[in-house]
Amino acid sequence: MITVRNMQIKDVQPVSRIEQEVFSKPWSYQGFVDALNLGNTIFLVAEEEGKILGYIGMYLSLDEGEITNVAVTARERQRGVGGLLLAEMKKEAERRSIARIVLEVRVSNDSAIRLYERNGFQNCGVRRGFYDLPKEDAYIMIYGQ
Repeated sequence: MITVRNMQIKDVQPVSRIEQEVFSKPWSYQGFVDALNLGNTIFLVAEEEGKILGYIGMYLSLDEGEITNVAVTARERQRGVGGLLLAEMKKEAERRSIARIVLEVRVSNDSAIRLYERNGFQNCGVRRGFYDLPKEDAYIMIYGQ
């Protein structure tokens, strides 16, 4: 059974491996440690039988959240892990009175865009040249007010 819980320092190593696997410009191990220690962040992990399958992170500012990354290891995709992480993050945001969640997604990432749309996010614009390696535009997607 897949469960979602708050990320802890002990989770940073497996999360860093997923980050390296998924992203062309991955966060460093220390970047995750620093983000966890900020106090204005929420990071969640999905795990099954003690193995980290994926994670999600969000920075908080007043009543707005910005999702930093959502990543699921390639072996565990198409099992609903990303949807579980997103649903739990939305619940956590609601508990903290976050009215709006914003994220960017590569315009070519159809599966992520569909996931966000299924979870109530709407495309509200484009950030030209937002991503590197390869250079690509990003859709800005918003959930909430």
